[in-house]
Amino acid sequence: MIALLISGGVALVLALAGTPLLIRWLQAQGIGQQIREDGPEGHVTKAGTPTMGGLCIVGACMGGYVAGHLRVGAVYTRGGILVALVTMCAGAVGLVDDWIKVRRQRSLGLNKRAKIAGQLVVAGGFAYFAHSWAKVDTVISFTRQTAPHLLDVGVALWIVWAVLAITGASNAVNLTDGLDGLAAGSSTFTFSFFAIIGFWQFRHFDTYRVPQGLDLALIAVSLSGACAGFLWWNAPPARIFMGDTGSLAIGAAMAALALVMKIDLLLPVVGGLYVLETVSVMIQVASFRFFHRRVFRMAPIHHHFELAGWPETTVIIRFWILAGLCTALALGLFYADFISLGRLD
Repeated sequence: MIALLISGGVALVLALAGTPLLIRWLQAQGIGQQIREDGPEGHVTKAGTPTMGGLCIVGACMGGYVAGHLRVGAVYTRGGILVALVTMCAGAVGLVDDWIKVRRQRSLGLNKRAKIAGQLVVAGGFAYFAHSWAKVDTVISFTRQTAPHLLDVGVALWIVWAVLAITGASNAVNLTDGLDGLAAGSSTFTFSFFAIIGFWQFRHFDTYRVPQGLDLALIAVSLSGACAGFLWWNAPPARIFMGDTGSLAIGAAMAALALVMKIDLLLPVVGGLYVLETVSVMIQVASFRFFHRRVFRMAPIHHHFELAGWPETTVIIRFWILAGLCTALALGLFYADFISLGRLD
């Protein structure tokens, strides 16, 4: 427990103290966000706000993760190291995307094919090493891999499943990151969930058979602390944006944690907000393509509510509440399964 407090605390402090330093450096370099021309009218004033704040999130997370291992009893595991690596690599893809936006002064960075290719390389590398090096099995599970009637899909299909989970989660968080503090605040809830689950799996190894439980909890709580510290400066009106550097890293980390913890099917529950945002885009695109009509005023759905007259802060806070409810539901489902085993401790 002390190691978790150290990891989360160090990541929080690093993000709180490091973000304003990054803001000043970005401003000195003239690195600012380019805003979509077809976006909500009020967003035009945000043009030029420093971006690539995900550098601070990822850096603070790694600092907290390392600090937690200074405590006796906390050891590095292959699963934990792999989650840390996929977080950094996905962040690197986002960094390239952000840098192109800044250099070319446009709201689009990498083209779709290049961006997806980068994500697939990162996700494919994770999937391969998760199975061959970290020894993550090929079972797809809801709350635990020891439950009956699980689906063992085999190596090839599990790798495909893992790649889809990593790329899907990355893009889902990326879509959600459209309002000040929305992605950072909701991610704080989500990573807190993974930290709790990791510690629970560590305490009840005989039930969950996840040897990396404590190590995964350490990186999850580090990510939660880093997102919370960054949120201090990213809350509306934002002084810095996380950019794709942050959103792709955060999404990849969520999926990687779910896969290694063997709670794959709980990911859409705890990440219900990101699912909602993604589905709204899919509905909008499909409706316009086939029926030449728009279901929403604008997608993702947070922009729909903005254009419907909700103040930006109202949308953000209500979506944070939704993220918190999704987290509570996922925790409830996980604990309900635990109680079903006759365990109350």
